[in-house]
Amino acid sequence: MRFERKHAVLLLAVAAWNVVTFGQFARTLWSAYESGEERATGYWVAHSILIVVNVAIAGLLGSLGWKAFRQTR
Repeated sequence: MRFERKHAVLLLAVAAWNVVTFGQFARTLWSAYESGEERATGYWVAHSILIVVNVAIAGLLGSLGWKAFRQTR
């Protein structure tokens, strides 16, 4: 499959969106934890795993997007 420049830009944009939104989510989650919000341990673990997985997906999409972007010059 050949990527065009528009595909590369889309992959990079989705990767950036994931980092920004899940970065904000991580900050909010940490603030709730620090303020002593009462939640079950499973809540903190599940949401932390979601953040890690989505940042990893962003890294993969960003890597693919960057490679495609360089190849379409």
